[in-house]
Amino acid sequence: MQNKFLPYMQGCFESLAKQDPHLFKLIEEEHQRQNNSLILVASSGVAYPSVIAASTSDITNLTLEGYIGNRFHAGCEVIDQIEHLAIERAKLVFKARYANVQPLSAAIANNGLLFSLLNANDTILGMHLDAGGHLTHGAKASISGKYFNAISYGVNSEGLIDYDEVRALAKTHQPKLIICGASAYPRLIDYKIFREIADEVGSYLLADISHIAGLIAAELIPSPIDDAHFVVTSTSKQLYGPRGGLILMGKDADTIVNGKTLANLVQNSIFPGIQGAPNLASVTAKTVMFGEILSNNTFLPMMKRVQANAQYLANALTEKGYRVVAGGTDTHMVLVDVFSSKAMTGFVAEKALEQCRVIVNKNRIPEDQHSVFVTSGIRFGTNTIAYQGMEKEGVIACVDIVDKILSATQYLDKKKFELNPKIAQEVKEEIIHIKQNLCNQNMKISRKHESFAESLV
Repeated sequence: MQNKFLPYMQGCFESLAKQDPHLFKLIEEEHQRQNNSLILVASSGVAYPSVIAASTSDITNLTLEGYIGNRFHAGCEVIDQIEHLAIERAKLVFKARYANVQPLSAAIANNGLLFSLLNANDTILGMHLDAGGHLTHGAKASISGKYFNAISYGVNSEGLIDYDEVRALAKTHQPKLIICGASAYPRLIDYKIFREIADEVGSYLLADISHIAGLIAAELIPSPIDDAHFVVTSTSKQLYGPRGGLILMGKDADTIVNGKTLANLVQNSIFPGIQGAPNLASVTAKTVMFGEILSNNTFLPMMKRVQANAQYLANALTEKGYRVVAGGTDTHMVLVDVFSSKAMTGFVAEKALEQCRVIVNKNRIPEDQHSVFVTSGIRFGTNTIAYQGMEKEGVIACVDIVDKILSATQYLDKKKFELNPKIAQEVKEEIIHIKQNLCNQNMKISRKHESFAESLV
């Protein structure tokens, strides 16, 4: 079977190259862009080669709705086994009692839960976007902020969650759902305190761990699995899987509410609640991802590298005079106030760095006076460079490059700047040197897979 399947998959790629050479060339260019860039985006990771392979199989031809044992289509005997394997592996990875692997994204998982747990105009309590929260946690621009009465908590003067404020807001507003988790908060979250507050006001607790799921799976930081009623995560980012979402539950899975378990409520929140047919190629790729985490003895060392590299990054930036939000990091993420540190906006910093193939993203920071399109900060993350095997020496070299670019950037306006092309060229050459000499293991793995792919042609 394998001897027939591999040529078939090879033929699929050859067909793409032949039928749409322009698109194929663009895909190749994106591959090269990633290889030639220093990617420090906190919300991105690198999909395992096995995940990419699973994402491109002819499982994408399948259509079905429903869950194992209760499908609305025939022909599910193989995909049933795959989805069951994904569920069992997910539960093992996170020590959960329940897992739903069908969500198309973490955002869809969040919204599905919101609309299943709440009625229109019910109150939710989530972290303010400026403090590091996510759009789906009650931001005004999101449906979570339009259909529900969204109350926000923030951070104190040190950039840390103010749990006294959270408790006071919960007692005042009596939310039906409290959301903990963030997209731009670099410190640990005390899930036990959040659960205490939720219990005090009779609220459900949802933990969104999309950005830190890998560190939790590796048991390097606390898990909310038995503190929150519901746990949601993305499967890309720090799990190095496909685009997709995942819902997990711990001890509350069997809790009975209105004659049904909370686990059953979660099932219905996704299908038929907010989705129809799942992306089965993504479910298959998630299965591979969980298998990589469980069987690959490089995952824990890689997560340790993710965490250590972020601390090296924060310390090195601080030593160069940059104001690091919250005074540092406990995760993979570092937020920097470039407006007070370098008298430039996050927009300008992002674009100047991108011009030199250093990829970060502009980000609002606590008490930011600039819009979301301009910002006062930028956000760094170490998921990608940790996957590539980079360690302390490489991280220090990265910080030197970042500082070299920003110090050479002439700030003209909120969205305007000038940068000497000579500096950009120098930095691009330095990045090539770093990636060739200060990255190891997985870069070699990537090249090995490329060589294998070439041998098939």
